[in-house]
Amino acid sequence: MRTNIFLRAAVAATAVLTVGAGALPATAKPAGTPATAAKPLGKYYDQTLDWHTCTLGPDDTTGQKLDAAGVQCADATVPLDYSDPGGRTITVALSRLRATDSAHRVGPLLLNNGGPGGPGLDMPLLVGETMGKVARKYDLIGMDPRFVGRSTPLDCGWDVGSAVFSAGSDRAGFKRSVARQRELAERCRRTNGDVLPYVTTRNTARDMDVIRGALGAKRISYLGFSYGSYLGAVYTKMFPGRTDRMVLDGVIDPARYSQTLLADATAANERALHDWAAWAAARDETYGLGSTPAAVRATVERIQEAAADKPLRVGRFRVDEHYLPVVYFAGLGSDLDTQRAQLASVTRTLARAADRNRVEPGPWLAKMLESLTTEAGSHQGSAQTAILCGDVATRRGTESYWRDIQTARDRAPFASPLTHNIATCEFWDRPVEAPTVVDNDVPALLVNATGDTRTTYSGARQVREKWSRSRLITVPDANQHGVYADYGNACADKGVNAYLDTGKLPARDVTCRGR
Repeated sequence: MRTNIFLRAAVAATAVLTVGAGALPATAKPAGTPATAAKPLGKYYDQTLDWHTCTLGPDDTTGQKLDAAGVQCADATVPLDYSDPGGRTITVALSRLRATDSAHRVGPLLLNNGGPGGPGLDMPLLVGETMGKVARKYDLIGMDPRFVGRSTPLDCGWDVGSAVFSAGSDRAGFKRSVARQRELAERCRRTNGDVLPYVTTRNTARDMDVIRGALGAKRISYLGFSYGSYLGAVYTKMFPGRTDRMVLDGVIDPARYSQTLLADATAANERALHDWAAWAAARDETYGLGSTPAAVRATVERIQEAAADKPLRVGRFRVDEHYLPVVYFAGLGSDLDTQRAQLASVTRTLARAADRNRVEPGPWLAKMLESLTTEAGSHQGSAQTAILCGDVATRRGTESYWRDIQTARDRAPFASPLTHNIATCEFWDRPVEAPTVVDNDVPALLVNATGDTRTTYSGARQVREKWSRSRLITVPDANQHGVYADYGNACADKGVNAYLDTGKLPARDVTCRGR
């Protein structure tokens, strides 16, 4: 299960004006292949990547898995500011699982796991297994986008790991969330103000094209999940004609990409909570959360009320009313039985904590709470926030968020204080570039579940209508964020593999029922 808090599994996220005809700064011509790349960006496009083993040390389990599978790693050098290519540089970490079917080789398939701010070096392993024999035709390329993972880091030095949290139950809680968001933004400005203007989707797309050039490819194929669907769409607009086969899973409508995108998912999360409560009620003998959906919901509400009264003690963590809903937001990213069982077990632990019993978190909850509520998650949370706010920071006025929460609270009491809450972007500096207007028409394969709790199905429908040459694989009646290689839907996996194998889109849209 993909579990990046913001968009990938728990995940936020209208734009006007495109800067530069080829989406590069006015000082540089659009680059082509490495051999024809125009100066002064040519040195980046023409660079030779130094591929090497991936393990960084004895505790680097990810690197060890990559090395065991024959994956190589490298660092691409890119300019911090593309309008100043002779200035400061940063590195973007890459991984590569080389094609073994040289007779039918398609080229590089660049992979993005969403976020924003999600690392992707291990994606060749995660995706390659589901691709099966088709993977042999591609160089599978994982990437930690700029300032993410092993790339040149960005860390605002927060004492928490996520800027996504709930407003709480009342006006006092909302005021605390406003103060917290302002403080997080100010700390980022103090510690990283010199680089924040360049932590953007548009610059990541430029990095992607440099990587394309450094790989010696005229075009790249692309597979992007969640926020990665937005990144892929932006790349197609900024660099037309440089993509081959494109798959977008968990599709964001670029016209709705904003600091309040999570509001679109309010109803889907409320529905997913109800469906999970029904599942848990049917297994009351196992979990003891209540024998009816209403009783299970009442258990969750009791936990929330206890956290609002006093933070819950869960092992070494303290869980307040602002971060507790994010745990459920993460747990509702999938309706697979294994994920529902995990959330039921977590709820049982939290219910005991709400009764002020001493409890210890299981592995999933411990990892979640560490990344949410401690400085351990500051690196990824900082990058995630910086990307979104670097793209679309907009002054709406703090009261507008409170009004939206109150308007939605009656019909969505669980989700609305989180999905409509104020964003750090409210206090961010204005972006140096306007977001990209994606108004082109690209042949792509789109994949979405109708009950997606992060990137709602309506977004996929909107992109399908705008991209008339695209096709949409729909998984109905599924509360699932990210389908391919994750949900176990054989129809959807087969459809994506067939397209990556042949390059031919289905003749018409496809509906994949069942798992």
